[in-house]
Amino acid sequence: MSRIRLGAVLGINQTLSWGMTFYLPAVVAGSAAAALGQPEVNILAAFSWALLVAGFCAPRVGRWIDRHDGRTALLASIPVIATGLAVLAAAPGLALWFAGWTIIGTGMAMGLYDTAFATAGARLGQEAGPTITGITLVAGFASTVFWTLGAALSGWLGWRGLLLVYAGLMLAVNLPMVWLLVPPAPPRARRHGSAAVLQRSAADKRAAILLGGFFALRWFITSAIAVHVLPLFTGLGLSRAEAVGIAALIGPGQVAGRILEWSVGARMNLLLRARLAALLFPLGVLLLLHGGVAAAAGFALLYGMSNGIMTINRGTLPLALFGAEGYASMLGWLAVPVLLGQALAPAASAPLVAALPALDVFLLCGAGAAVAVLFLLPLRLPSG
Repeated sequence: MSRIRLGAVLGINQTLSWGMTFYLPAVVAGSAAAALGQPEVNILAAFSWALLVAGFCAPRVGRWIDRHDGRTALLASIPVIATGLAVLAAAPGLALWFAGWTIIGTGMAMGLYDTAFATAGARLGQEAGPTITGITLVAGFASTVFWTLGAALSGWLGWRGLLLVYAGLMLAVNLPMVWLLVPPAPPRARRHGSAAVLQRSAADKRAAILLGGFFALRWFITSAIAVHVLPLFTGLGLSRAEAVGIAALIGPGQVAGRILEWSVGARMNLLLRARLAALLFPLGVLLLLHGGVAAAAGFALLYGMSNGIMTINRGTLPLALFGAEGYASMLGWLAVPVLLGQALAPAASAPLVAALPALDVFLLCGAGAAVAVLFLLPLRLPSG
């Protein structure tokens, strides 16, 4: 199977899986809250719980993938997610709503980016970088596609009907696509337990801590901005329509960053690319000091580009720094601080957003992103 085809198939798989899990609350939270007689914060708390569940499961899934293969985990994740969606559709109250998100959180640990990256890494080894970029490039449209599709279908079918349609799509489209078009990994020698992780050198462990610190801080900030993006932009003096238009530029910025990474990837050191991409965020915040719509648009594009490349770096940097052996286990452990940050950021950032002017919040986020860059500076790629 060609690398381009593998990247395209896994990219479509990730578009479907992300769109029907991570990007689901934005479409159904309001309607579900009204139907279940709950404040929306309780409905969204179940999604945060799902991210915590995914963080708990991620290292265990990674170890399992290292002993078996990522394709099997991808296949297993699809009926798990479909079951969770069906439980949400049938939920009469908050208890079953949380139960559904618990199932979905388990499926997210089994079937999102880290597993797709591990599947590519098992087949291609150190040459998997361009395929990982391709996966994220295709899946970069997940939010745009599923926010639009979800809004249209929920208006027609209702939120419960939408969830059932999504469950059906997972089983009727995603499952056979992965089964038929993603080949099994080549045979490899079995390892006992998690030996690949336990035998890491002290230098590797320090590098893993630095990399985990970078991803945790950046994803915490990114998740905080994502939840409050429209109030923050209107707090800069933009109208509601301008704020929506500026926020819409973040997605194209992500795709543009991934295209840039794809095009220059072979001509620049991977760590240098990652450091430069990470700097785009704080540089974008500085544009906001000039005020106005143009400055906000420039920030949105640079911020989106930085986030888009950072998603690629979640797959490419661990592979380059630590090698293909134990790659899935390393991804699993690195996912823990990321998912914890994503789960805690909305609630932790809300008092700050309420208390400070929007520009000050952006400046604090930019300062945090600049600190995150420092975590990347001591990292070195293995020689040879």
